[in-house]
Amino acid sequence: MTAPSTQTQRRGVGEVILRVTDLVKYFPIMSSGVIRRHIGDIKAVDGVSFELHRNETLGLVGESGCGKSTTGRAILHLQPATSGSVEFDGRELTTLNQRQMRPLRRDIQIVFQDPYASLNPRIPVNSIIAEAMHIHNLWEPKRSPARIRELLRLVGLNPEHGNRYPHEFSGGQRQRIGIARALALEPKVMVLDEPVSALDVSIQAGVINLLEDLKDRLGLSYLFIAHDLSVVRHISDRVAVMYLGKIVEIAETDELFDRPAHPYTQSLLSAIPLPDPARERVRERIIITGDVPSPANPPSGCRFRTRCPKFANELNDAQRDQCINVEPLLTDRGIGHPAACHYADVLEIL
Repeated sequence: MTAPSTQTQRRGVGEVILRVTDLVKYFPIMSSGVIRRHIGDIKAVDGVSFELHRNETLGLVGESGCGKSTTGRAILHLQPATSGSVEFDGRELTTLNQRQMRPLRRDIQIVFQDPYASLNPRIPVNSIIAEAMHIHNLWEPKRSPARIRELLRLVGLNPEHGNRYPHEFSGGQRQRIGIARALALEPKVMVLDEPVSALDVSIQAGVINLLEDLKDRLGLSYLFIAHDLSVVRHISDRVAVMYLGKIVEIAETDELFDRPAHPYTQSLLSAIPLPDPARERVRERIIITGDVPSPANPPSGCRFRTRCPKFANELNDAQRDQCINVEPLLTDRGIGHPAACHYADVLEIL
């Protein structure tokens, strides 16, 4: 399990609004046959800890299958956590049942990855946004229709199109509808689960700029889940890197991109193309070999060691034994920010 790290609050960022400590989410593996037995677990999230401050965007990045989206859903209680703590605004969420969680869902909303699947195709946009208001008993016949028009205008859509159905909108417009639906309850925290990955590159920037504007205007806090590092760098105040169910490094955005310390983070950043062809030709890429291990049977010690270039090429036998037998904690080893590597060493990325 990783211990929560203490992060220095930056100017314009308030106190902690969401604190996640040793969050675990396992999915059981059952045997086949008439009598099904529990034979193992898929360790999708295995001891994740971080803090989110008011008016902050925390980026959560990693390759597909590392547990990013499951972390977001476990925080929201959409998938109950196996163990660990999720504390929102001073209140523990993991011990609440669905009835007790309902009032708190007004304050923590989610925008899903696929705008084509997350909207009900059978009802018009006005009704999609109004549905949340009805569920939480916030609908006021005299005021709420104007509120819906205001929300559509806020996300850059024409209020006159509220009677249209989702299939009549483009992908980017549908995602704006999803954002308007999330904003209808005036949340404090929004979990953005890869909100632009299903959109064309040409319209991703518009949605990202909209999210940034809404954050500043409404005082929101974002947990921004993504795998596109360029998008994460643009929108995030801090970035947490996940690998195989664990956070392996967390730092302020510029610090992480300019001085990554974990070999996995270094490998991810070295894969980003540079806009300068001359620099791109001369720099060395850090190549990760092998496949991601199964989350049902992760490696002992450091989970990244089976693919780690440092483990393969730079360490001696005694150091490799430590990587194999001792799990590295997410802590600052004198590099300026926490990294879960016994031999974390800052690398200047060209």
